[in-house]
Amino acid sequence: MLVSKALTSFFLPCTALAATLTQVSNYGGSATSKAQMWVYKPDNLKANPALVVVIHSCQSTAQSYFKNSLIPWKQGSDSGGYITIWPSSPNSGTCWDVSSKATLSHNGGGDSNAIANMITYAITEYSANASRVYVTGGSSGAMMSNVLAATYPELINAVSLYSGVAAGCFVGAGVDQWNNACSGGTLTHTAAEWTTIAEAMYPGYNGTRPKMQIWHGSADTTLAPQNYQEEIKQWTGVFGVSQTATSSKANTPQSQYTTSDYGPNVEGIYATGVGHSVPAHLNASEAWFGLP
Repeated sequence: MLVSKALTSFFLPCTALAATLTQVSNYGGSATSKAQMWVYKPDNLKANPALVVVIHSCQSTAQSYFKNSLIPWKQGSDSGGYITIWPSSPNSGTCWDVSSKATLSHNGGGDSNAIANMITYAITEYSANASRVYVTGGSSGAMMSNVLAATYPELINAVSLYSGVAAGCFVGAGVDQWNNACSGGTLTHTAAEWTTIAEAMYPGYNGTRPKMQIWHGSADTTLAPQNYQEEIKQWTGVFGVSQTATSSKANTPQSQYTTSDYGPNVEGIYATGVGHSVPAHLNASEAWFGLP
C-alpha cells in the first residue's frame, strides 16, 4: 500500500509556478538612492533575454504600474520572453528625482544611479543581453528615461518615452523638485544648448547613444506640448542631425498621431487631441526596440 501511494505520488503531474513580480532587496552598487527594484521574469523566458526597464509615473509604484491595465509591458514580456525591471521611486509622491545634481550626474548616487545599478545587476544575475537593454516610462518615468539616456548611455540601446521633458529641464537645487518653467513649456533652449546640458551629465563620454522615440500629446496640460519640441531639439542635437524630419507619416501608428523620423536614431510621435497620459503603444515601442 505504501509503495502504491509512493508510485501514485511520483507520477502526479507537476504544477508550474506562475511568474510573479518579485522584489530584489539588494541589487548592489553605491547609489545613495533607496529606489526599489522589482523584476518580472516570464515563464517562457528566453536564453540571454532582452531587458526592458519600465519606469512609473508620479503617484504610482512598481506594483501598481505593473497591475495597471493600460501599461502593457507584462503582456509584452509574457509573449516576447524578455525580462522587465520595474523600479519604484523612494520619493514623496513617488515622482522620480530628475532635478538634483546627484541624479543628473553619471555615478552621482541619485535615482538614475540606482536604476543603472538595477540594469547591471540584471545583466549579471539573469544573464540578460547587455546589447539589448531598453527603457520606457510615462510622465515622471519619461523624464527619468531621458535622464538615463544622458547619464548612462553606455547601458541602454533604445528608449521609448511617453509625455516627458528634456533631460535637465527640471534641474533644481534639491531632490525631486517641481519646475514650473519646464512643465509650462517656457524653459526653452537651442539644440546646441540642450546637447551641452545632456553631454555634461557624463563628461568625456564619446561612445554610442541610445536611439530615442518620443511621444507627446498636443492637449497635455501637465507637461506642455512645447516640451516635445525641446526633447526633439535635445536628441537631434546629441546625434548631430537636422531638426527637419527626414520623413513624416500622418495617422501613424493610429488616427491623429503623426510619426516623424529624424534619421535612424530619433523619432517623434505627436498625438493630436491627446492629453497628458498618452497611451502606451506596445507594438510601436517593441518595434523601436527590435523586440521580441
